Amino acid sequence: MTAEHEYHGNTAQNWTAVTIIMVAALIGTVAVVIGNWPMFWIGGVGGVVLGLVVGKVMGMMGMGPSPEDATS
Repeated sequence: MTAEHEYHGNTAQNWTAVTIIMVAALIGTVAVVIGNWPMFWIGGVGGVVLGLVVGKVMGMMGMGPSPEDATS
């Protein structure tokens, strides 16, 4: 395996952010199907924003990729 394909985002930062965003997408989907727009905006869109913020904060705390991984 070559060096440019070794990093696949296997960090606590990435797993946490993606999990939060996926749950928010599920909530948003259910909200649209049942026609509950406050649930869509708060649970769906708000959850995606929360996932992005949590991912960024975790990255700033050093839970993201190491500098060697990020450049490859």
